[in-house]
Amino acid sequence: MKNLPPLKGLETLLPEAALAFLAEQFPQQVCFSTSLGLEDQLVTHFIFQNKLPITIFTLQTGRLFKETEELLHQTQNYYGQKIEIFEPQADTVAQLEREKGRFSFYDSIENRKECCQIRKVEPLQRALSGFRVWVTGIRAQHSENRQNLPIWEWDEKFNLYKFHPLLHWTYEEVFDTIKKQQIPYNPLHEQGFVSIGCEPCTRAVKAGEDFRAGRWWWESSQQKECGLHTKS
Repeated sequence: MKNLPPLKGLETLLPEAALAFLAEQFPQQVCFSTSLGLEDQLVTHFIFQNKLPITIFTLQTGRLFKETEELLHQTQNYYGQKIEIFEPQADTVAQLEREKGRFSFYDSIENRKECCQIRKVEPLQRALSGFRVWVTGIRAQHSENRQNLPIWEWDEKFNLYKFHPLLHWTYEEVFDTIKKQQIPYNPLHEQGFVSIGCEPCTRAVKAGEDFRAGRWWWESSQQKECGLHTKS
């Protein structure tokens, strides 16, 4: 475990102030990864609205919802600022689909993780290159394995610091702020999609279901992660 730099008081700052503080402490070395979900739209707003020198990027997996792709375009126009786009290696995707088909992820957890590795993890590795701090939209409510996360941590897998400004926010707090600030958001959230990933791997959540029930719903595992926020 790497010793974290002494950023005393970071946890007590409001998200906007914390982001500004990190941008000052790590000039041109802070990035934010957005999947254009509610949490990410709010963090994007904090960064763009305050013109913070934080690079924002997204992963274009090639299997996103049409609504997500439209929101990316809308968000950039709304703020007049650019979100960098990282795509998977075309030849690797082509090889996977040639050997196993376009829907191999339904066949096994191993296949699903392979697809996530190709479409998400590898592009993320390239996107994070050269940065020292990675800001995320993770909230503790997302899943059981995120409930005990610290707001500021060292990521051994990607070898950089990680900050979760909305970690202790509730879904309702995020959505209420989104609406109050009139921030663009994905219309699928109004149709029962609380967590939106790739189109073939995401469905709406039914009343009473867990927050992550709509992601990889055919899997029985409770540890539903794509590899972006896991230790291995």
